[in-house]
Amino acid sequence: MPAPRRRARWWCAPRAGARLGPRRPRRDHKFLVGLGLALVAVTASACASTKPTRTTTAVPAPGTRIVGLASWYGQRHQGHATASGELYDTGKLTAAHRTMPFGTRLRVTNAENGRTVVVRVNDRGPWVNDRVLDVSQAAAKTLGMVGGGVTKVEIVVLGAE
Repeated sequence: MPAPRRRARWWCAPRAGARLGPRRPRRDHKFLVGLGLALVAVTASACASTKPTRTTTAVPAPGTRIVGLASWYGQRHQGHATASGELYDTGKLTAAHRTMPFGTRLRVTNAENGRTVVVRVNDRGPWVNDRVLDVSQAAAKTLGMVGGGVTKVEIVVLGAE
């Protein structure tokens, strides 16, 4: 059985001199113009919007003590931007805390060996539930926690820079 014939999806131009019927306005033209204007308006409003303001948290009173687990982050983060905007440097004594304002200085003591270091908060984290602080590789070496990775620490807030 032969396949049924289908109409062609294209058409040829009418013969020269043939009369065309009255030209009907295209209704979809108004829709497309409206859609284009809406897209331009949305794009313009997105470009004109301002950045959300940062919420600042109050610096805990100097002398505030926090006890918990700390971890460290090292070489694979070298040169990447921290949450404060500065580049991470494994050689600096810095730390990441979830809520402490950037620039807060903390004295961190390793509870297992008694070693102490003063760090400056410049990043956000740690993002593991049971940890209270992430320290840089240099701070981890000073604290003697590079081998273990996670250590119980005591943190004392010294104040803002």
